Amino acid sequence: MTETEILQAIRLALSSGPRRLYRNNTGKLADPTGRWVNFGLAVGSGDLIGWRMLTVTPAMVGKTIAQFVSLEVKTPKGRMRREQLLWVDVVKAAGGCAGVAHNVEEAERILRE
Repeated sequence: MTETEILQAIRLALSSGPRRLYRNNTGKLADPTGRWVNFGLAVGSGDLIGWRMLTVTPAMVGKTIAQFVSLEVKTPKGRMRREQLLWVDVVKAAGGCAGVAHNVEEAERILRE
């Protein structure tokens, strides 16, 4: 499978119920005046971003919250760039859920952690 096919399989399989994942394209394009415009969340951010719903423990008033999710999708031979590794670490350090997935099962495991 190509990276795009893996990404679509993960997005379709895991974007239901209490979870939502959206394609996060990043890059830059020239506007009509020739100026470069960056798009996407950030350099190194995951291919899929979204949220998963969590129920806060009773000690935290029992509210349900949305937790930020960022998944980088790679083929079995794909390699993470430095910026992508840093992004995963930053999201996790801030209390989000992030990781690299090579298939639907790995993505599901990341979302269960």
